[in-house]
Amino acid sequence: MAAIEILGLEKTYMVGFWRKRPKRALEPLHLTVDEGEIFGFLGPNGAGKTTTLKLLMGLVFPTAGSARILGREWTDPQIKAQIGFLPEQPYFYDYLTAHELLDYYGQLSGVSAPDRRHRIPEVLSHVGLTDVKGIQLRKFSKGMLQRVGIAQAILHNPRLVFFDEPMSGLDPLGRREVRDLMEQLKREGKTVFFSTHILSDAEALCDRVAIIHKGMLRSVGAIEELTSTVQGKVEVVWQGTNVPAGVRVLSADCHVTGDTVRGIINENQQDAAIDALRRERMRLVSITPLRTSLETYFVEKLQVRCESTSENTVGAAAGTRV
Repeated sequence: MAAIEILGLEKTYMVGFWRKRPKRALEPLHLTVDEGEIFGFLGPNGAGKTTTLKLLMGLVFPTAGSARILGREWTDPQIKAQIGFLPEQPYFYDYLTAHELLDYYGQLSGVSAPDRRHRIPEVLSHVGLTDVKGIQLRKFSKGMLQRVGIAQAILHNPRLVFFDEPMSGLDPLGRREVRDLMEQLKREGKTVFFSTHILSDAEALCDRVAIIHKGMLRSVGAIEELTSTVQGKVEVVWQGTNVPAGVRVLSADCHVTGDTVRGIINENQQDAAIDALRRERMRLVSITPLRTSLETYFVEKLQVRCESTSENTVGAAAGTRV
């Protein structure tokens, strides 16, 4: 069963002070997320990621379209109990402690008092906040507040969790802990849908990703599929600190790292490079085809969109000339 089915959701805002004009924040979006996967929603700032999440949460109303969550209409009140949500910029009452805040959210989510007593310490431990009892939230750092937000999102043990920029404000260790938490949620059979513009996190975590830019869906697929294009170059690694003349004449881009050398050459020159290393009795470590990274793929998709928009703008301007 699909965890999320987005069926043509779109959103247009009216902007301006005096003469308001429509601004399309989200083009008609069609997207399916399978149950039990970690799905990354990627895009630059202002791409429409948060708008999409707010539509699915029912925090704003769509101009058109609909969606289904866990087999039900996304507006069904009963489905809200199966959803956890972390907004991009959570705001909590400063004078509550983390335990008091989670107790309050647990009551709102219908978690019984006995369950709250053992569940609150458990989720705080999950997010790395085991020693904050009695400390008010106003004394928390931004990263600690982000962890509290993640804790409230998973407190009621939802089947589907939405995270909007969950790594925001976290140090490298905190980001690693959040990634581990997402993987744990997946092992428990939960579905994780998170938006981000940090591509390394998406590449390390996601089963599939979608790329959105200026409100329009640009691409959807598994990481392996999107980055499977071979660049026509290979990385040759050998032991030593010298670059043989036979490799140097191939215009190889070589870098010495410790007691190994890494050389980037054209794929059709790898046999010549191997022969040169064999003549110098160098020990070959590996030969790896260079594939497109998620970052390269992401930038290409954005550039294609920008170039297409520019051409349309120029064409429209030319058509208005008399």
